[in-house]
Amino acid sequence: MTALPRGESPGSPAAADDGVVDPSPAEDGGEPATGATGDGGEGETTTDTTGDGNGDEAATDAAAGGDAASALSEAEAELAAQREFRERIEKRKAEKKGPISAGAKLSGTAADLLAAVRAVESGEKPAAPFLDRPAPAAPGRPAPAPAPEPVRPRTPEPASAPAPAPRSAPPEALAATAAVLTEGGAPAALAGPVAEVLGAQAAEALREDPWRLLAVPGVRPEQADGFARALLGAGCGPDDERRTAALIGLLLERAALRGHTAQDAATVRAALAEHAVTDPGAALERAVAEGVVLAFRDGPEDPEPEAGEEPGAQDEGADGDGPEPVRVLLGLDRYALAEESLADGLARLVNACEKDADWTEAASAAGSSSAAELIRTVAAHGLVAHTGGEAARAEPAALITAARGLGLRALGAAHSADGRHRLAGATGDPTTAVTLAGLLSGAEGPGRDEEGALAVDLLVVLDAPQLDVETAAMLVESLADGTRLVLSGDPGVLGSAGAGRVFADVLAARACPQIASRTPDPGPIGELVSGIGIGELNQVEAPGREVVIVPVRDAGEAVHRTVQLVADSVPRAIGVPSSDTQVITVGHGGSAGTRALNAALKQRLNPGPGRFGGFDPGDRVVHVPAPGRTVPAVVVSADAEGLRLDCGGTEVVVPRERVESAVRHGWALSAHQAAGTRWPAVVVVLPGDAAQGLSRAWVYTAFGRGERHLSVVHGVDQALPRAVAQSPAQDRTTRLRDLLEAAAR
Repeated sequence: MTALPRGESPGSPAAADDGVVDPSPAEDGGEPATGATGDGGEGETTTDTTGDGNGDEAATDAAAGGDAASALSEAEAELAAQREFRERIEKRKAEKKGPISAGAKLSGTAADLLAAVRAVESGEKPAAPFLDRPAPAAPGRPAPAPAPEPVRPRTPEPASAPAPAPRSAPPEALAATAAVLTEGGAPAALAGPVAEVLGAQAAEALREDPWRLLAVPGVRPEQADGFARALLGAGCGPDDERRTAALIGLLLERAALRGHTAQDAATVRAALAEHAVTDPGAALERAVAEGVVLAFRDGPEDPEPEAGEEPGAQDEGADGDGPEPVRVLLGLDRYALAEESLADGLARLVNACEKDADWTEAASAAGSSSAAELIRTVAAHGLVAHTGGEAARAEPAALITAARGLGLRALGAAHSADGRHRLAGATGDPTTAVTLAGLLSGAEGPGRDEEGALAVDLLVVLDAPQLDVETAAMLVESLADGTRLVLSGDPGVLGSAGAGRVFADVLAARACPQIASRTPDPGPIGELVSGIGIGELNQVEAPGREVVIVPVRDAGEAVHRTVQLVADSVPRAIGVPSSDTQVITVGHGGSAGTRALNAALKQRLNPGPGRFGGFDPGDRVVHVPAPGRTVPAVVVSADAEGLRLDCGGTEVVVPRERVESAVRHGWALSAHQAAGTRWPAVVVVLPGDAAQGLSRAWVYTAFGRGERHLSVVHGVDQALPRAVAQSPAQDRTTRLRDLLEAAAR
């Protein structure tokens, strides 16, 4: 591999002179990894619908938890905030007394779809079919290629709100549910999960609609079909309205797991056809009519037609030969409401702030020109976007310090606890930094005022690309009029674990002033990552072994050399202990995925019987208290209450029943899990079969997690420079950009 630095590997023969490692190659025989997948806007996971008995890494972004240490836990507080947010946006929707505004001025298929939505809102049925012809292609921004089937068939949860604890159904309800499941040929052991999702009346719900079984995480459509046939017999068919409604909802939920807030109607129709639905158009008509999904148009609004002219006749294609096609999008109401609420809230912040504030002296005292420019811009605007790499985080820190010097209540919110610590170090004041989840739940920060708004005058959100649309909407709803909001982050990193691409949409819509940092990331790692950001995999000088390459032939050798690096080479040659070295790989499954690497690293670094759910004291783990939140921790002990973790100095007790879903080994992570956190040393593992999972954003994110040292266990040959060179494309279908652009007109 010629494009990467040619510094010595700590495990190379050249390094053996220092007594670092045995340079012998790994043993052969490692099976090819089968689980490496592309990012696609979701977590890097592999399909695992049956569970593997070890916590199933595929549930990383959808696992839920909550500590029971106090009467009002962080999880309960987050849920309360979520309920309040949903009540607000439901109220706003009711006040509008009409369809979502994004669907105004439609013609053709889009008009038919909107008519169906209006019919639903008025309690009527649509007068005629509206999807009896293929959906046209999208103008301008093309729809992304259909992604593979999702790797986590779980009902997605908002990234800021953990799932509630399982509802304890009465024993008789569990027994009735188990009886229905057994009658339908499903395992009676599903009674608990089914009751958790469908409630105490689960048995009756399943008899009325057997396809509601699809709401249970891990259940596949073919399994639900078999269950329905056993219960309904001859009354069951592929076009059953209950089946098609469940399939459409499932398809859109799965799309949300890949980051989409909406899907092209043609894509959904094609997916229904693959599931043996004979008339997908009619199925979509019923789904819109019944309120299962909402319909929108994508693209600019039509101009008003001249007198006597048919609506839509003025839409001309690029060559002027005919009407410009209109893309029709379908979405679930939870994401539609969140995007509407977020667009409205951002517009409110833009218009409500005091624009004549004088921060001249504060800007003059800033330590850099970029920081001064950011301070001056924030003084005159209610919403500002700030972009830059790791070194650029000093500029929001300078802004917070300057604002506090002016007597303002200024605060910074980071995605992770590590980000919070780094921000507090930059400002020199621990009270200036919180995690976003802690701020929204009330566990961190200044709390809320008498009207329920966050008690801040200026809020800087770091790691803004990690914001999903529901969390962002909840945050903006929590800000009072006049509050200044700064969204700051590196647009080159991987996006949020939840649905949406908030930061990218705000930048693309030019909804506010944008300040691009001119502060480069220092050192060989910074130089390497900066080149990746513009599509170049450059050679860099690494005299202190800041960047090294470890070539491998197969997945088995990749695991062997990774363990060697973490346990021996990096501590001896670089001086970074194993506890401060993080392994990052492309997927969870396969012979060199996180599961395999964690098993090998545990055996080497902390062997033990795994007496409590597979864990032992001293194990390095990650706690997933809510979807999209990965908190590094170390196992301290276990008792009757649960597993006790040390999360960066904070003790967390995970109840016994939540350990399997909310805790997993953490020596090796995916790049999505690692986003927002940095370690002194990072080992990035790229086995040969990981090539299809690589992208510029993935490489940029993974390589940028190391502060002092980066080792690349490299077996993908030319796939790495190709992935870096490929121009990144919009990989998520969302509506926020159009809503923001419409609000600006």
